[in-house]
Amino acid sequence: MQSENTIVAYASELEKATFYKKTYLHVAIAILAFIIVETILIHTVPMEWIAAMVGGKFVWLFIIGLFWLGTTLSEKMSFNPSREQQYLGLGLYVILEAIIFLPMIVIAVALTNSAELITQAAIITLFMFSGLTAVVFFTRADFSFLRTAIIIGGFISLGLIVAGALFGFNLGLWFSVGMVILASVSILYQTHQIKNQYGTQQYVGAALQLFSSVMLLFWYVLRILMSRRN
Repeated sequence: MQSENTIVAYASELEKATFYKKTYLHVAIAILAFIIVETILIHTVPMEWIAAMVGGKFVWLFIIGLFWLGTTLSEKMSFNPSREQQYLGLGLYVILEAIIFLPMIVIAVALTNSAELITQAAIITLFMFSGLTAVVFFTRADFSFLRTAIIIGGFISLGLIVAGALFGFNLGLWFSVGMVILASVSILYQTHQIKNQYGTQQYVGAALQLFSSVMLLFWYVLRILMSRRN
């Protein structure tokens, strides 16, 4: 008899299908929740506060710091044995993403006086995510080696972001392209991990990991589209 939290790679076909269905359903729910929370923030947060988020370098660094701490807490909660804690972790992360996205969403809408850029970025992100996921599921390639590259790339990108905020220089188009590549690599790695390392009861934590990479990809795809309008 298999244990309740069987590793997905060793689970039955029915258990695998159920796990994947729950994982991607939770990713979709997280995205929908993000849209709802973002819409509420846009209509309730004063423009002065939004401007202050990006206008002061130390304010933005403080927000990045809180986001990092919140992300660490959310991820820990999402893998807690308590299902309630798992959902609290996922919900907290959705709210954090909505807050940090708020200034860029407002600027993107202002550039075209519509949601055109956001829609374009969302479609591109969806197609890229679907393609990357298909690569993992329909090939037997081992993407576990990507972990080192993701860690190194993450530290380098964080250092550049902090330096850019402190010294006021624009990281430019090529940085955004690099981050799109990093997010894509992360999706490949995390999807591979979900297939081979996660337990069948860890679908909330798996969803959070995928959602975080999808949002990172969306952020920099949107930045690239916005750079073409400036």
